[in-house]
Amino acid sequence: MEEAKFYQPAKLNKAQCRLCHHACLINNNLVGICQARKNINGRLYSLVYGYPVALNVDPIEKKPFFHFQPGTMTYSLGTLGCNFQCANCQNWDISQAITIERKISQLEYIAPEKIVHEAMDNNCSSIAYTYNEPTIYTEYALAIMKIAHRHNLKNVWVSNGYMSRECLDAIIPYLDAINIDLKSMSADFYEENCHGQLQPVLNNLKLLRQKSVHLEITSLIIQTLTDDIENFERLAGFIANELDCDTPWHISCFSPEISWQLKKIRATDAATIYQAYEIGKSAGLKYVYVGNLPGDQKENTYCPACGQLAIRRLGYQIERFDKKGYCSYCDKSLDIVE
Repeated sequence: MEEAKFYQPAKLNKAQCRLCHHACLINNNLVGICQARKNINGRLYSLVYGYPVALNVDPIEKKPFFHFQPGTMTYSLGTLGCNFQCANCQNWDISQAITIERKISQLEYIAPEKIVHEAMDNNCSSIAYTYNEPTIYTEYALAIMKIAHRHNLKNVWVSNGYMSRECLDAIIPYLDAINIDLKSMSADFYEENCHGQLQPVLNNLKLLRQKSVHLEITSLIIQTLTDDIENFERLAGFIANELDCDTPWHISCFSPEISWQLKKIRATDAATIYQAYEIGKSAGLKYVYVGNLPGDQKENTYCPACGQLAIRRLGYQIERFDKKGYCSYCDKSLDIVE
């Protein structure tokens, strides 16, 4: 176990975690909401530091990032635990793991340096902190991120956006891109489905934009829960008005069979996804993408000025027609980070 850096000792041997907006006040010998941080005699320890449960080489588009180093590979890692408890979670076997301390004993310790070297050996251009919520293993992620930058590797997070300001301030100098799940514009949905709050996520999105971190947003559309027109309009309006019209918005279908607790809700139909897509475009968003509809042309990138095809995507295979992030026909920027 590694002693945590983001916590404050409290009275009666308690410890207050400062990594996310839950700010768990943890009693001695207990863990916080994420299950990954334990109080031992008033000192907080990360149970997952150095113990990734998933390691893979992935296309960057899988995260998804469509405007950050298109066509490159990223070295992906994740641990056990999460600070949300989303009923729709599709990685619930690792994110909602309990008795993490016992399970860690069955895993191999992997030092931050080894993660970076594995990424380089696999010809990856970046390291992705993904699968579960990277906020809960920030100490481990941050150690990797610092080494990665020294070796000219980029760092990308796939996150629920619920981290504390202290956490954000620590990672932003080493964070090159982030994809945040903006699940809904309903505070009730966040409270009932995720056991979290909406407003901190919105605040963090605006801060990340202000800090010029490359930002992409994903919204999973769940029938009967997040599929109403008002929600689509509020999502698109927030991105366009509070962030920027060049922020890519990924709209994904929900698959009940692999979800944690929503197996009786039907899969999202294509018509609903297309409705959200049109609302996003009507709001002025330059780059709106559909997900989980393989082969759909709405996964392609088109020039926002002249409409010409710039990047064609078929699954995770891409074909580029742009000139290093600029339209080959009119030289308009495609807002791509190479």
